[in-house]
Amino acid sequence: MNPFVTVILPCYNEEGHVIAEVDRITKAMDDSGYSYELLAIDDGSTDQTLARLREAAPSFPRLQVVPMPRNGGSGAVRRIGTQRAQGEIVVWTDADMTYPNERIPELVRVLEKDPTVDQVVGARTSEQGTYKILRVPAKWFIRKFAERLAGATIPDLNSGLRAFRREVALPYLRLLPDGFSCVTTITLAFLSNNHEVQYVPIDYAQRAGKSKFKFVSDVYKYILQILRMTMYFNPLKVLMPLALTLLAIGGLKAIYDVVDHPVHIADDTVLVFITGLIIGSLALLGDLVVRSRANA
Repeated sequence: MNPFVTVILPCYNEEGHVIAEVDRITKAMDDSGYSYELLAIDDGSTDQTLARLREAAPSFPRLQVVPMPRNGGSGAVRRIGTQRAQGEIVVWTDADMTYPNERIPELVRVLEKDPTVDQVVGARTSEQGTYKILRVPAKWFIRKFAERLAGATIPDLNSGLRAFRREVALPYLRLLPDGFSCVTTITLAFLSNNHEVQYVPIDYAQRAGKSKFKFVSDVYKYILQILRMTMYFNPLKVLMPLALTLLAIGGLKAIYDVVDHPVHIADDTVLVFITGLIIGSLALLGDLVVRSRANA
């Protein structure tokens, strides 16, 4: 019989603590009574992570060690792991000792007991990552931006600990980027398609080992991915406010031009108004494409 839960554990240069993380997850799942498999996917590590996992595998019957030939990123690992998962419920987490993985059964239990919930996210109550003085305001801004576009409250946009129904997630796997923003993508994909997402407050510990997060490039990717996902599912939310703003500015400027110089409208007024019309047309066309895709 297939397991009920698949836990996907991306591993990249985690040799010093990866077995401790595997042991913690295994004990929690064994005690829970759920049937499960643990996919420890080595993402082309350059240290002894893969060797440690293979050495420990005989001690953990539910552990499957999956080597990747090269580093593809956490998003690629999670996408591949979800595709090959046998469980009805898929859990994403990290191997850096930051997330309380002993609480994984708690997240699974929410999905088991409430069929209306499709994803459960561990919402962190504190920030312990690198570049904390920069990450906190940046993540707040990105989260508020995402809430505005998704039309939903999001306590934690990019938490790495989450459980979801595999069947619901499968259509969105092709949208996952290779990097850290994959967790943002799966959140927005569920919210944009009216899947119920529930949040459970969790603690967040100081990570073990070296962080792979690059502040400037990864923050840029997060913002870009939010825009991409919103455009993919609801382009009106991105383009129509801009179009209406430009049309309003163009209309008011046209009134001013006529009052100031009768029978004369400035070139920049016409340009602003036409730009608004073009963006509005693109917004409506994009919405038509989205609706046609949904009905296909």
